[in-house]
Order: sequence, then C-alpha cells, then structure tokens
Amino acid sequence: MNNVYLSLGTNIGDREKYLNDAIDLISELENTKIVKISKVYETKPWGYTNQENFLNLCLKINTGLSPHELLNKCQEIEKILKRERIIRWGPRTIDIDILIYDDIICNGENLTLPHPRIQERAFVLVPLMDLNENLVVKNKRVKEWLKLVDVEEVKEYIRDE
Repeated sequence: MNNVYLSLGTNIGDREKYLNDAIDLISELENTKIVKISKVYETKPWGYTNQENFLNLCLKINTGLSPHELLNKCQEIEKILKRERIIRWGPRTIDIDILIYDDIICNGENLTLPHPRIQERAFVLVPLMDLNENLVVKNKRVKEWLKLVDVEEVKEYIRDE
C-alpha cells in the first residue's frame, strides 16, 4: 500500500456536504483506506480571488491504486460532485489534488508529483501539519515551509450550530 496525501477544497453551495461526500466517495475506492483526516479550515481564495471563501482539508490515505489510476478516480469523484472547470483556480463544488504519493517524483502532462505548489499554499500546509508535522515536502518539513507563507487567513472552521 502506498502512502498518499490529498487536498480537498470547496467554495460553492453546501461546502460541508461536498467535503463529506468527497470523503465518502474516496473511502469507497477499491484497495484504498483513509488513514487520517485533518481539521477543516476556512480560507480566502488563492489565484483567482473574486470568489467566496473555501473550506479546505487534507487526507492521508493508503492505496494500491497507481498514481494515474488515483488521479482518474479523483477526477471521477469531482464529476460526480458536479465540478466544472471554467476559470483556473475559480469557484468549484470540489477540488481533489494529489499532493504526495509516497516518494514518487512525476512530471507528466496530467500529473506532477509532488504537487508543484504545496510549499506556496498555507491552505494546504496547515492541514498537512494536522496529519504529519514531520512530513518532508521538496527537501523541507511542512513546518519549515509554513514559516515562509502567510497563515493569517487560514482559520479553523467552526460549524455554526
């Protein structure tokens, strides 16, 4: 089984439901087990900023799927949850990114591992810290990368009851 870290984000509609539905669908993937789920964080949009805030979290999974099989399954889940790719980094019902897949380095047309912008994104680094503060990404620990980004706008999401 391979150790994989995924990032999930949503900023359209019932954001909590989209995250939960995505987690449920990931848990149903063949030969795949969710090991740990981070806290949920609310974050300002990144890249394309004229949109609503996101809810983000990260998952650690173990899977027997290959990187490209997993990518295809994640994209199928996005389609099931009505993801539309209209604006780069734009609004979405769900986004599932493969951040790290064991120690595999891949620079393919459809898949780059580790994800090329992990170290720039506080909304990824903060939930990754929940999963494994000693995780090494591109020759630095996650906690070292966190010192280089603005974490002020990444707030733990507290559900309104």
